[in-house]
Amino acid sequence: MAGKLFGTDGIRGIANTYPLTVEFCTKLAMVLSRQICTSQKAVLIARDTRISGQMLFNALSAGFLSQGIKIFDAGIIPTPLCTTLTPKYNVDMSIMITASHNPYRDNGLKLINAAGDKFSDEQTNLIEKLMAEPFADNDNQQDIGEIVAINSPEAEYSAKIKKIAPQNALKGMKIVLDAANGSFSKILAPAFEYLGAQIISLADKPDGKNINENCGSQHTENLSQSVIDNRFDMGIAVDGDGDRIIICDENGKRLDGDQIIAYLATYLKNHNLLKGDAVVSTVYSNLGLGKYIRSLGISHYASAVGERYVIEKMREVGSNLGGEESGHMVLSDYAKTGDALYAAIIVSLGIKESSQKVSEIFPVFKPFPCESRNLRFDNKETIEKIMSATQVKDTISQISERLKGHGVILVRKSGTEPVIRLKIEDENEQTASSEMALLEECIKKIS
Repeated sequence: MAGKLFGTDGIRGIANTYPLTVEFCTKLAMVLSRQICTSQKAVLIARDTRISGQMLFNALSAGFLSQGIKIFDAGIIPTPLCTTLTPKYNVDMSIMITASHNPYRDNGLKLINAAGDKFSDEQTNLIEKLMAEPFADNDNQQDIGEIVAINSPEAEYSAKIKKIAPQNALKGMKIVLDAANGSFSKILAPAFEYLGAQIISLADKPDGKNINENCGSQHTENLSQSVIDNRFDMGIAVDGDGDRIIICDENGKRLDGDQIIAYLATYLKNHNLLKGDAVVSTVYSNLGLGKYIRSLGISHYASAVGERYVIEKMREVGSNLGGEESGHMVLSDYAKTGDALYAAIIVSLGIKESSQKVSEIFPVFKPFPCESRNLRFDNKETIEKIMSATQVKDTISQISERLKGHGVILVRKSGTEPVIRLKIEDENEQTASSEMALLEECIKKIS
């Protein structure tokens, strides 16, 4: 077995190609059965709408069932709902089969513990070690598990939405929704209809291959155009598994996750709902976000990149709000992980309450000038070569020293795809641009 299996959000790759093969998934389930599923001898499995989800579900099921593990089949639901259902069904763990915002050919496995949290680094390292070893069959294994279907798991949303806002709370608002042809396709529109909004629903007819295809949080062009053409108040897009949200204003302008974090912080603070008087984002968020948060008299904390690191820091500082520039919004009073629906509802409630246009509210803060690049390569070996090159390390160190006190440089490998992410911010736009040019030139020489 070559390379590291787990990235920042589980295992991800091309479906039907190692490691997302039937053989691998069956063995993984058998390993998890013996290592994790030892108390309740039960697991919950959910998936998004991509065509390979059923194949991977069947492969995992074969492994679990062969070891006497009971499976609760949650069907197609968003990742945040999977994490919520996990402790409710008293299982040892759950698996969400999804590649989030990636194209349909990709898929992945998010491993979730009994409490509904993503597996820790220690747990994934152990599972990775065991997967590299031969699996010893147990001739005395007599028990065979069973599969139990969960009926209408999405009813969890209906109950919780009623606690957040009364019926018709958004009456008078006109909102375009983009469900990314993903796991929110049958949930997003009914939720906003219940709240009384006039809606146009896009990308809500998944066919197994159109998830995230020219739609969703990564591709908001159609969303923006629909808002403009229909003269609606705003647009809301989620991603394939429902843990990311991106918003556009009435002019079709896309607003990133940092702006949404800033707005949620303002809203919760003004309504005395912000716990710990603290907000968490990652080191990848714009420096302007932290400056704005602190201007509200709120403490701002920066975690490592990755939703689970945001959640860990939130618990450490007692906050109920955290997020990432990519669109993950964690409102821990309502969900255990990032949930696009709850974030969308709260933002919409705030806008309705303000009686302002979205463009009059956003941007909430002025971001520092920023240069960012996502450099894609053919394989992970090239990425490792670049990241370990002395010339690259020296260039990063030199740029970091020059930016000290007024800017920042961030260089990281994507945890989900063969990409190196570069980001340079500085109070001076020209400085950010020139330093990025130097960094790119250095990387191209190595690659």
